[in-house]
Amino acid sequence: MPVHQNGRNAQRVPPFPVYLFDIDGTLLDSADDICGAILEVLEATPCPPLQQPDLIRFIGVHLLEMFRELLPDYTEEQYDELIRHYRTIYPAREHRSTRIYPGVRQALAALGGRKSTATTKATPTARAVLEQFGLAGHFDHVQGTDGFPHKPAPDVLLASLEVLGVPAEDCLFIGDAPADMEAGRRAGVKICAARYGYGDAAEMARFKPDYWIDDLRELLPSWDAGEPGSSRNMW
Repeated sequence: MPVHQNGRNAQRVPPFPVYLFDIDGTLLDSADDICGAILEVLEATPCPPLQQPDLIRFIGVHLLEMFRELLPDYTEEQYDELIRHYRTIYPAREHRSTRIYPGVRQALAALGGRKSTATTKATPTARAVLEQFGLAGHFDHVQGTDGFPHKPAPDVLLASLEVLGVPAEDCLFIGDAPADMEAGRRAGVKICAARYGYGDAAEMARFKPDYWIDDLRELLPSWDAGEPGSSRNMW
């Protein structure tokens, strides 16, 4: 796929029969709630003081992996307790500081093809948050990471494809993190990097994404950010 030197597509994203979406950093700007819950958990630990910018890189990373890095001297039992604490605090925040990214609602409504998710969240959590923000109705299936390896392993993508009964070559996966790009490559699907999320663009570029976008509406064949009255201004 031709790509300009600045990483932008030299041509439009073609339509796909199936789309898989990461959630945090791709559909929802959820950093305030996720990082706020993590910071609250860490208050009772010997972890050095952190702020939200220190934690954004962990969004989409499994909680166990994050706590192992932040608190390397803890035991597995202590990690389990931290995870349980987070899973109490995070839903209690009721996603009050989470927002839908501009254009997401319009893109999902207008985009053809079948749609599913591929997120590190557990499936019930993923479904609940999509329902809360009025996005669940756009999806044929909601798939989270339930008892199998998390991204960058391809398992959550493969689980979605199995439920939908479609081959990997029919699918485009849209995510915002290097782990998303690696998981997509390992699953054999085409990958699209969302530059507006939380991931490092240079790290994503290592996996040579097939497409790059700055707005989810760039998946729509009719979308043109340069036209007067373009849907870019729609929320």
